[in-house]
Amino acid sequence: MAAPSMKERQACWGARDEYWKCDEHTEMLSVQEVRSHLNKCPQQWIKYFDKRRDYLKFKEKFEAGEFQPSKTTENS
Repeated sequence: MAAPSMKERQACWGARDEYWKCDEHTEMLSVQEVRSHLNKCPQQWIKYFDKRRDYLKFKEKFEAGEFQPSKTTENS
């Protein structure tokens, strides 16, 4: 796979930002509609974006004191 050009990277990052905005308002959108924003990005980048978004959500909950460990974690 060739490295994306600067315009392609900017388009991908813009799509990622739109994807993350939609993720906050998914009541009316299907997962497919939300993910369609990322069709401008390499597949590996999409995986990274998903992991990064999940981490940031976890971090936000953890810092706010809203994180609840699972039952299996508590018993370990």
